[in-house]
Amino acid sequence: MTQTNKPKKKLSLQEKVVLYEKQLYDYRQLLEMSKSLSSVLEIDTLIESILYVCMCQMRVLGTGVFILKSFDADFFALDSNYNGLELVDAVSYLIPTTHPLIPFLAENNRTYTYEELESCFKDTSILEQISSLKPSLIVPLKQKNHLNGILLLGERIDVGEGVSYSDYEREQMLDIASISAIAINNASLIEMTTTDMMTRLKLKHYFYTILAEKLDFSFENRLPLGVLMLDIDHFKKFNDTYGHACGDYVLQQVAKKIFEGIRGQDMAGRYGGEEFVVMLYNTEKDAAMLVAERIRKDIEKAELHYEGKDLSVTISIGVAFCPPETSMTAKEIVEFADQALYESKANGRNRVTLAQTYKDNAFAGEK
Repeated sequence: MTQTNKPKKKLSLQEKVVLYEKQLYDYRQLLEMSKSLSSVLEIDTLIESILYVCMCQMRVLGTGVFILKSFDADFFALDSNYNGLELVDAVSYLIPTTHPLIPFLAENNRTYTYEELESCFKDTSILEQISSLKPSLIVPLKQKNHLNGILLLGERIDVGEGVSYSDYEREQMLDIASISAIAINNASLIEMTTTDMMTRLKLKHYFYTILAEKLDFSFENRLPLGVLMLDIDHFKKFNDTYGHACGDYVLQQVAKKIFEGIRGQDMAGRYGGEEFVVMLYNTEKDAAMLVAERIRKDIEKAELHYEGKDLSVTISIGVAFCPPETSMTAKEIVEFADQALYESKANGRNRVTLAQTYKDNAFAGEK
């Protein structure tokens, strides 16, 4: 199905000048947008930026995007990638990669109103995830012939020109979608190369790189920062008793609890083996201890089952804190947290210990 073309009205010279000026302005906007989006490497921040751009450019009250969570994902998921849209509780906002909508959008490089999209399918019940969001426009996010996502624009604001999309605006949305698809692909590649595939947490080298940047920024702007080192207690027994597949399961479940226990501005990484590390950005000492204790309790209370066996898992944590007025390297603060973790282990495990930094000339506790 191709985009319909309306008969073109003959323009006066003045109208042509106005049109060309608008097009030049829009091209400049696209260039700036491309620069901005290509510089964002964190996928969640990138999606937020894309949604904001679309809301402003197309005067809509809401936007959302279905994307693949990973390269091997079986579903395009909406998750929290929306703003201003009203979700229906009874609807699962997952679109399988095998859904007939996916190849259809990948093969046709155009935008659709919901009514236009509906007319392309005999069984419209398969469009439930789309229809429930009441989009005013559906836009495929394509890189070459590969579909990276499905962008939905919500209710449009009428500023005296009506709420229909002109051919020019539809072409403009395709340009924005193309830029967005490339940016999402690049961010996904960065995500893949910096993420531990088993736990879905950040790799050690990437964690250190970001931690060093955040420590410098925190010192310059007088912000506090905390680091947690976490180690699964008696992890070897899971491998020895139930096999390495069980050990992998425990690692994944603990990583999930750690990730759920922190904010978007924080970062969790797999340090190695059964050890994890967390950066708590702009977080005071007492708050860092509360986060660590909450994670410890959540893991202790978690009901984990593996092949009919109930698993009891606990974790030991060391907490290091960098005050706003203190300059500290990534290596130093991680070492402080690691020594505090050693103290938690030495004092019976399944506990949280706060490190004493070099400002105190000593480390916490009796060994």
